Amino acid sequence: MKYDMIDTAEHRVWLLVFEAGDRVLEGILRFAAEADVGACHVSGIGAFSDATIAFFDRDSLGYEHIPVAEQVEVLALLGNITLGPEGERRAHIHVTLSRRDGSTLGGHFIDATVWPTLEVFVRETTAVIRRSLEPESQLPLIDFPG
Repeated sequence: MKYDMIDTAEHRVWLLVFEAGDRVLEGILRFAAEADVGACHVSGIGAFSDATIAFFDRDSLGYEHIPVAEQVEVLALLGNITLGPEGERRAHIHVTLSRRDGSTLGGHFIDATVWPTLEVFVRETTAVIRRSLEPESQLPLIDFPG
């Protein structure tokens, strides 16, 4: 385990309210670019008309997509935005979804269409948090300098 105090200053906090038909990942990344957010925590609740989640397969080193072709409630959308190896914004988000019968699905968030709304809080940190490619998993993981 590694740790580092990443922020002690005041934080900028935004509320993003998505409307029916909005695409989530595109919206979050567009917001981060427009607001010049480098590193932040993302959390949200709402509902989707459809979604794609994924499970990372350790053997193939790839994501297995799981299409969700039905109305679902978003019980928890949690993750972060950091900077990638080339300075690009990277979203790492997981989601827990509830079906009509109360059963749940969860996994790595790929994208979704909002219906009727999605409410997302974004809490920025003043720290610069970067990702670099980790050789064993081939995933861009958070990299502490030094």
